[in-house]
Amino acid sequence: MKHNVYVYIIIMAITTYLIRVLPLTLIRKEITNTTIRSFLYYVPYVTLAVMTFPAILEATQTPVAGGAALVTAMGLAWKKKSLFQVAVCSCIVVFVLELFLV
Repeated sequence: MKHNVYVYIIIMAITTYLIRVLPLTLIRKEITNTTIRSFLYYVPYVTLAVMTFPAILEATQTPVAGGAALVTAMGLAWKKKSLFQVAVCSCIVVFVLELFLV
């Protein structure tokens, strides 16, 4: 059983290495395809959103407070408020909701 774990780790390491190295070695010229360029442009934003969204809901004692803070933050960001204002208002929403819900 222990032998299989090492095999799995080695296979995952090789796979991860190849995924990161092959594009660097195979693609030498500039990418001109607009679809691929736009896909690569949005990958960091999507990755950040995928990592952040669950943390917003799980960081509070109740998911309702996290969801309300998320909606508040989205509304304030839509109205082009500063990052500080968005963060403070979201924290206040979480504080007030958890004060009354828990």
